[in-house]
Amino acid sequence: MFYVVLLAMVAAFLALRLYSVLGKRGGHEQSLPRAAEERVVAAAPARTVENVPDVRGATVRPFDSGAEAGLRAIAAAESGFDITRFVDGSQAAYRMILEAFWRGDEDALADLVVPDVKQAFVEAIEARSDAGHVLDNRLVTIERASIVSASVDGRQAQIAVRFDADIAAVTRDNEGNLVAGSLSDAVQTHDVWTFTRTLKSADPNWMLADTDEA
Repeated sequence: MFYVVLLAMVAAFLALRLYSVLGKRGGHEQSLPRAAEERVVAAAPARTVENVPDVRGATVRPFDSGAEAGLRAIAAAESGFDITRFVDGSQAAYRMILEAFWRGDEDALADLVVPDVKQAFVEAIEARSDAGHVLDNRLVTIERASIVSASVDGRQAQIAVRFDADIAAVTRDNEGNLVAGSLSDAVQTHDVWTFTRTLKSADPNWMLADTDEA
């Protein structure tokens, strides 16, 4: 009997160790902090903050505290929403949109921004062309990208991201002569871009809906 009890205790110990390894989530995930009432009571089985994937290994949260409620609402409406993936995607969009605007690629902009923003970009491109100027800008680095606000209205979600970046800005004439700027001196820029998307739609892409200086 003693050996049976001993074997049962060993089996229970091994099962507990296995669960402690397999039951933990891996990767770089970071959940939104629980609200005060969620720390006291057990979480509901569905549409909870646990639906918001996170970056547990990150040293800095990729969102401001003021954006937390909106991010919770987006995650509750669409369980596949991932904060880290969104921030990474927003940085890629920031680069692609700037580069498309600098080279005057209106077709590329149409796939990345809403119609009103595209029209504003097109007008700026036309004014630049009329002046005989060509941009030779470079996005040197994105120092930081952080979500500053988020909201849901019906199925329409909006997320504003602040970008702190270094940009080398150069303007040339049609013959390539330098008009202004320098490629050797980067300028610090601080912008807030707002992205929008219809939740649960077939199109997974977030479109740029507004730009502003931080």
